[in-house]
Amino acid sequence: METTKPSSRRAAKAAAGAETEFYSPDDYRSDDSVAYLMRRLITVFASEVQQELDPRGLTNAQWVPMYKLHLGHGSTAAELARECQLDAGAMTRTLDRLEAKGLLRRVRSSQDRRVVNLELTDQGREASGHIPQALCKVLNAHLRGFSHDEVELLRSMLQRMLDNGIGCQKDRENT
Repeated sequence: METTKPSSRRAAKAAAGAETEFYSPDDYRSDDSVAYLMRRLITVFASEVQQELDPRGLTNAQWVPMYKLHLGHGSTAAELARECQLDAGAMTRTLDRLEAKGLLRRVRSSQDRRVVNLELTDQGREASGHIPQALCKVLNAHLRGFSHDEVELLRSMLQRMLDNGIGCQKDRENT
């Protein structure tokens, strides 16, 4: 008689559409979890991006808001904090460091003196211009050996997981 591991049985049932729960407390192992693998991947990815951007003097905490500013995704500290999913205090500290490095400046709005806009300096624009190159280099290294179809499938599956997670958040907010 052939024995099958519980996780293999669940996977077979799920593939047949009979079950949508892939994890069970009875046999859960964090190192087999998709979330654990994604977290490890993000950690390794961030470390590699840090190595690429270190010569530019940008840390992981700094390149994201720099790049968002470069793309025009936020012009105030509050907008940038929302875009980067950071609290206002953490964003202010990051912006203080970027300003001290001469990479951005705070400029009071001429229309509303209460508003302080953020602008990249020439040095900041030059530094942020290197971010896409670093990201592409690291992403391509991580995707080495994948076909175009596999990358698209991976991207679509991750997007589905993200959509499911956002749906869970909305459901929780509505209860």
